[in-house]
Amino acid sequence: MTASASTFAASFDTTVPIDRAESMFRAIWSASITATATPDHQTVLSCCVIALFAVIFSPVWRITRNAITIAHEGGHALMATLCGRRVNGIQMHSDTSGLTVSQGKSRGIGLRLTQFSGYAAPALWGLACAALVSRGYSTASLWLLVILLILMLLKIRNGYGLLAVVAVSVGVIVLSWWGSADLRSQAAHVLAWFLLFGAIRPLFELIHQRRTGRAAGSDADQLATTGAPAGLWIVIWLSMSLGALWLGSTWMLSL
Repeated sequence: MTASASTFAASFDTTVPIDRAESMFRAIWSASITATATPDHQTVLSCCVIALFAVIFSPVWRITRNAITIAHEGGHALMATLCGRRVNGIQMHSDTSGLTVSQGKSRGIGLRLTQFSGYAAPALWGLACAALVSRGYSTASLWLLVILLILMLLKIRNGYGLLAVVAVSVGVIVLSWWGSADLRSQAAHVLAWFLLFGAIRPLFELIHQRRTGRAAGSDADQLATTGAPAGLWIVIWLSMSLGALWLGSTWMLSL
């Protein structure tokens, strides 16, 4: 083979992109399993304030609440899958509402766990993130989020939902790959705090919606068909969210 022919053949060598992908995954794995120093208390508290602002300040919340909707619908989808149900699709809308459609038995524990998991998910995601960042695995928490978002993308069935998940995914990927170790750590702490705080406000919104008759088909009302009133399910979710906030705070602040 001549030199020019060798060069032409090399240009189609598929091992080059494969080697690059392998190097990239090795770099991600190495960064994820390598614990880094956790921020000082002042930095952690600053991250807490940023997250709290994103939840309490309504003009910002109207945007950031989309992330809670992603966590909520992702919780439905994951639990449905774990319970052996088929997830047909996920939709998210500009008013931050969402819908996850799964197929399976019309009664039983699998259906009830799927219905319950939505409002429980943000607090549990936040607690898992807090557990990782408090041990120095901030990068791992971000890449795990990327994996979950990519899996969720496969089930998105509307344009707004696709745009929302892609936007969050790209942002997290850019931060995880190009951000410095300190920036990744701080971002992961903000994420953990945001999920923990963000799990609580939608429950008070749900209470208000039910009082004004605008939540007839809510998860709580669906669970009320078990015989336990909708209000009880809201109290359970609220207790879980407050408990997760307390435990996550204890971990991240090393109390």
